[in-house]
Amino acid sequence: MNRELTLQSVRRLAISRQHLDGRSSPSMLDLIRDLGCLQLDPISVVERPHYLIPWSRLGNYDRADLDRLLWEEKTLFEYWAHAASIVLTEEYPIHQWNMRHASDARFEAYIHSRLNGDVDVPALTQTILARLARDKAVFSREISDGIENPDPDTAWYSGRYVPRILDHLWTKGDAMIVGRQGKQRQWGLTADFLPDWAPREEWNDAQVCRFAVQKAVRALGVATPKQVKWHYTRHRYPNLPQTIKQLTKEGGLIPVSVRGKDGNLPDTWYLHRDDLPLLEQIEQGNWQGRTTLLSPFDNLICDRDRTELLFDFRFRIEIYVPAAKREFGYYVLPILYGDDLIGRIDMNMDRKKGVLAAQTVYAEENAPDGEEVVTAVRQSVHDLAQFLAADKVDWGTMPSQWQELKG
Repeated sequence: MNRELTLQSVRRLAISRQHLDGRSSPSMLDLIRDLGCLQLDPISVVERPHYLIPWSRLGNYDRADLDRLLWEEKTLFEYWAHAASIVLTEEYPIHQWNMRHASDARFEAYIHSRLNGDVDVPALTQTILARLARDKAVFSREISDGIENPDPDTAWYSGRYVPRILDHLWTKGDAMIVGRQGKQRQWGLTADFLPDWAPREEWNDAQVCRFAVQKAVRALGVATPKQVKWHYTRHRYPNLPQTIKQLTKEGGLIPVSVRGKDGNLPDTWYLHRDDLPLLEQIEQGNWQGRTTLLSPFDNLICDRDRTELLFDFRFRIEIYVPAAKREFGYYVLPILYGDDLIGRIDMNMDRKKGVLAAQTVYAEENAPDGEEVVTAVRQSVHDLAQFLAADKVDWGTMPSQWQELKG
């Protein structure tokens, strides 16, 4: 019979494996090793996610530590994981598998459907590659696509097609992001940027799936096949059912069931053998939580269905929802309190004024109250303000049970 776990043990294991418990203090590199990736997104209403996700775990760290790993030590690079992300150079064969499967023909058909034949894609691609080879680090705006006065009724991306081709070269592994100036990406050739020590062997489907499944299960604590597929290298799990079956037969994955409030949760869940000692500590009561705020793109909650299943917390990003139809706000940070998600805060950082605005604070139904909770939430907001170099926190609308947050 499968081992049966409580929902609380599953939540605590996930939080611990994500380094969001009260005892974790990893280095930046070890943190990313366990998470698998840090999602990238240009929106910085509070802070960009690749900086905010580590803050939730490490506190007031130096952003230069992350930038050094990316651009100087090159132990990290930017590529596709569960979205555009920062990933590990030591795991290059996993990502190289996706690079090999990127289709030139499909891309050219896609781009021609938008260009109406007004550019020679292969020729422009060669021009871009030659420029990267010559100059080593180039912004897309520095490369002309050779189209004069594009037709405003047919032009794709205002007539700028170079960035789209660069994105394809990036997906294929021919080009890499070699630096940034603010949110602007600098491009170079992978052959020039990838360090000599990076593993370059080509993994087959079985090797890729075997590694990625174990990586995802460990990052999640316990997971169903569907949750694995959605995590780490999203939708890049060739022969997933067979791989899980083989790992289970070998004892690397342990089938478990999860007991919810109304009986066992659906599907078979899997625990990695290496996490058995941690699970046993948790089941013995040897666990310590903490309170922090999570980026809307945080790894713990990037699978919305899983988040709702484990935490009874429905979360959606409303950035692209019209303002009048938003339920909670434009940029909302969930509140992690111990092993529960107890609320969320619609936040905005005004960098010119040095003010972090907690515009609206929401408490979940049946969220705990009292001095201990209020103090912990308030401290998390002030810790974030310190990280963002804000001089002041401006509190807006509060739930009735947390009115003392302004104190």
